[in-house]
Amino acid sequence: MTDERLERYAELVVKVGANVQPGQEVFVTPAVEHRELARALARQAYRAGASYVHVVYGDAHARRATIELGPDEALTYSPGWVKELARSFAGNALIATTGNPEPELMADLDGERVGRAVPQELVEIRMQQMAENSVNWCGVGAPNEGWARQVFGEPDVERLWEKVAFCMRLDEPDPVAAWEEHLTRLEERTAQLNELDVDALRYRGPGTDLTVGLLPDARWISGATETAAGIRYVANMPTEEVFTSPDARRTEGTIRSSLPLPLSGQIVRGLELTFEQGRAVRVEAETGADIVRSHFATIENADRLGEVALVTRESRVGQAATLFYDPLFDENATCHIAYGTGFPFVCEGDPGDGLNVANMHVDFMVGGPDLEVDAVLGDGTTLPLIRDEDWQLS
Repeated sequence: MTDERLERYAELVVKVGANVQPGQEVFVTPAVEHRELARALARQAYRAGASYVHVVYGDAHARRATIELGPDEALTYSPGWVKELARSFAGNALIATTGNPEPELMADLDGERVGRAVPQELVEIRMQQMAENSVNWCGVGAPNEGWARQVFGEPDVERLWEKVAFCMRLDEPDPVAAWEEHLTRLEERTAQLNELDVDALRYRGPGTDLTVGLLPDARWISGATETAAGIRYVANMPTEEVFTSPDARRTEGTIRSSLPLPLSGQIVRGLELTFEQGRAVRVEAETGADIVRSHFATIENADRLGEVALVTRESRVGQAATLFYDPLFDENATCHIAYGTGFPFVCEGDPGDGLNVANMHVDFMVGGPDLEVDAVLGDGTTLPLIRDEDWQLS
């Protein structure tokens, strides 16, 4: 890969994704294997006027050691200095990288311990910042050999970069302008949904028969949003979704995932959740069910839904025809749902108990050519939204 492409990529993330403002501090949280992208992000952030760039590396092997060999209390422990660092994100910019160099590093560990290994206090800080919309942040993929091997069966990093560049619209003469046009299209779709009186969504497909009630004061939004200070940012790059948070009390039925879900160093395949009165009462999966069950058993309200998102065949990620084994990318290939916390910033009024609150948010993919999604309107009529991955509203 050429340095020029890396710099263009980093520039796009800094300018459109995190939208770093002059004078802001910038926090970059990559894996150690993502160092080349982290360095490019630092360079571009300073060019955008950052006052200081903090690069804080994570090491999955150290995390594995904690899960495998550490005491129980270490699984959820958040050191004071880490919490103070996270609090510093408020009012500043954050860029996180994905692209697991060893996607199944934790595969041989006890799934229950892997599922419990969530630093609760640290997550609470980030969830509060999301609720307050105090950070202009962006998550972005960092191609590497391990990720390429998971995707292609061989460590072809260049091939992976080509896929990522396509998803990120780096093939366009002016990627920044292409992203502005794309975000406008998504905003038009949210406007269509917000004009409707949608009371619930109905999902029908292989292994799926689910109804999800919506909140009357929740808006549909797309990939671009604004901080409380008015800074527009794109939390996920790429993004192809329109989404909202549902009424977590009103989920009934069964839904089955359509793509594998990398989760805590393991792969969850064939996830199937059954809900009654808003809570998941049954968890089945071909692999990885113990991790999800552990989440539901140990994290309050993780067993309720926090997001519903619609994605159609126009998606660049979907057009890439590649299973990325990375939720950031795969959730933008097709429709997805998330268990765990909802998003307060989608609500225009007080959502009350209907908006889920949990120290976790896990997206899993449910879409595909056979999935039908309908809007159930306030008067009880049904309106098709998605058929064969095509948007049905004119």
